[in-house]
Amino acid sequence: MMNYYSNGKLLLTGEYLVLDGAKSLAIPTKFGQDLIVEKIKESQIIWGSFTHKGECWFEAVFDLKKLRLVNCTFNSEKEGNADVIAETLLRVLREAKDLNPDFLNYENGFLVKTNLTFPRNWGLGTSSTLINSIASWAKVDAFQLLWNSFKGSGYDIACAQNNTSIFYQIENKKPVVNQVEFNPVFKEKLFFVHLNKKQDSKEGIAKFRESNINFDQEIKRISAISDAFLNANTLEYFESLIVEHERIISSIVKLKPVKEKLFPDYFGEIKSLGAWGGDFVLVTGNSETPEYFKNKGFETILAYSEMILS
Repeated sequence: MMNYYSNGKLLLTGEYLVLDGAKSLAIPTKFGQDLIVEKIKESQIIWGSFTHKGECWFEAVFDLKKLRLVNCTFNSEKEGNADVIAETLLRVLREAKDLNPDFLNYENGFLVKTNLTFPRNWGLGTSSTLINSIASWAKVDAFQLLWNSFKGSGYDIACAQNNTSIFYQIENKKPVVNQVEFNPVFKEKLFFVHLNKKQDSKEGIAKFRESNINFDQEIKRISAISDAFLNANTLEYFESLIVEHERIISSIVKLKPVKEKLFPDYFGEIKSLGAWGGDFVLVTGNSETPEYFKNKGFETILAYSEMILS
């Protein structure tokens, strides 16, 4: 039996502009996904994906020799369908085999099981944790596997592989990862609130790419803000950085900052994380913060210490 585990991710700074080389601050989460592989006699890959509650939400059987789908089922009333998910998974497996022809080059097959430790709609990296673990199984470069299979900056892969906060940057089309210590003295005043909506990062990236504008000055400033985020020693200064960061990204993606749009009466500051419009936001506040958001209908509020791997 082989067991691979990958961390979930949050992008604190540099959303969208990380694609064009901005230095971004990213943090791995205490939540993630494991991939368990067992050898079987059948010449098949029998795949099962399980939720954080242990419920199977996706099953598929692939023919090992021809690496093609035999059948699949998807237990959801709301989103997606089994064929789309199975074909996406199959594409990743084929790309991994292209990178390493010895991968899956066996007579006997595998029973594969994935287990999430967070709800699927949280947006902490259901796909990136899977891709990173498949790359480990296939003994290939996870960043290359990501870019051959999907679009994206790769910061989520870097988080999957690191157990500490990182600065992430793309230089000359290659990922540059530097481990850093993000441990603000005011961390007990930081919260993560889920917006009850899973955001499609691919859609957000596509919209950003449509602008086709040079953002060199914005990239420089966001990179500087990333440094300042790491070194901020007062909550007031940290909040001023959030406001500036939100203003810059708002001007680029032509969307209102989340505080202005949803929580204009909130007493702290709020920052979008990753693709704007869904998943988690970073919130500054105090003991009254959870009650404020619960009264607004947002039940998932995690303290910094509950979310961040450190």
